[in-house]
Amino acid sequence: MTTLIESEENKALRSAVAALGTRHGRHHNPRELWSEAGKLGYLGVNLPEAYGGGGGGITELSIVLEELGAAGAPLLMLIVSPAICGTVIARFGTDEQKRTWLPGIADGTRLMAFGITEPDAGSNSHRITTTARRDGTDWLLTGRKVFVSGVDIADATLIVGRTEDARTGRLKPCLFIVPRDAPGFERRKIDMELAAHEKQFELTLDDVRLPADALVGDEDAGLLQLFAGLNPERIMTAAFAIGMGRHAVAKAVEYARDRTVWKSPIGAHQAIAHPLAQAHIDLELARLMMQKAAHLYDAGDDFGAGEAANMAKYAAGEACVKAVDQAVHTLGGNGLTREFGLASLITAARVARIAPVSREMILNYVSHQTLGLPKSY
Repeated sequence: MTTLIESEENKALRSAVAALGTRHGRHHNPRELWSEAGKLGYLGVNLPEAYGGGGGGITELSIVLEELGAAGAPLLMLIVSPAICGTVIARFGTDEQKRTWLPGIADGTRLMAFGITEPDAGSNSHRITTTARRDGTDWLLTGRKVFVSGVDIADATLIVGRTEDARTGRLKPCLFIVPRDAPGFERRKIDMELAAHEKQFELTLDDVRLPADALVGDEDAGLLQLFAGLNPERIMTAAFAIGMGRHAVAKAVEYARDRTVWKSPIGAHQAIAHPLAQAHIDLELARLMMQKAAHLYDAGDDFGAGEAANMAKYAAGEACVKAVDQAVHTLGGNGLTREFGLASLITAARVARIAPVSREMILNYVSHQTLGLPKSY
């Protein structure tokens, strides 16, 4: 049964992270916040204690991201470095890979990016064409990736490639740690309208030579290892969206309490109050599904977590977009000014609808996997 009431430890974590986020505020320096969060142990709450982590799970890490977002100081790389890469290495990495990467990921001194999306594959991870082939004991990795966050500040990128399966001729996904200075590993910044501290990159891998121990896990494990990282990604994206939505609603509520027109605060009018109340309800409902998904994942139920994580990501993305829209509308013209800081969220809120998988693909997943309807693709 999913625990709907947080433990006292997690309540304390939520309170402490909220205080940290408030201290740094909307105009935070992400590197300073990342460093302090690492020193306080928040970045690695989901990683094993044996490697410097907190010994918790995605439940705890989602609290960290949600509360930082609610304070207006979200850290996008929390989704990537500890949630995806840290989880995959902790579950499937060698002892040496764990010793090399997990302590640094946990305390924030090392950062890892994640590359899966390709120009021609889009949301279809089965069509990945980045190919790894053996050359003696080494691997040679060739391909392209797009929309990879934070490559410029990451020590390495966990790249999803494919190897040829000699028995069936089918291509299976494999995960490789590619150092940022590897010969043949090039990056190009993508010019984004999105106003975010973390930049997006296109990557080119031209026969990047990697040692045998760059492979994470078993080359024959197929999708199991990949989705061990993708389910936390969806849960954390939900946390990102819920935090952003909470921040927007809080700003709107504060404004609606103080802004007086026709002798009363505008928040006294139901046309203002009710949509904000609805936005709050929708965010709380999305959080419940996110908590369920995190609980299932941390309990080892990968299949159940997959369904819940997709639903949580969908619900949170929708709730976030509506919350931001209503918050901006509540402020009127002020909602579009730099002073109040809501206008930039209009673009940012849509990220949770698009990434890491579109809402339409989630509806495909639910209609096919949950409802048993025929596949349309």
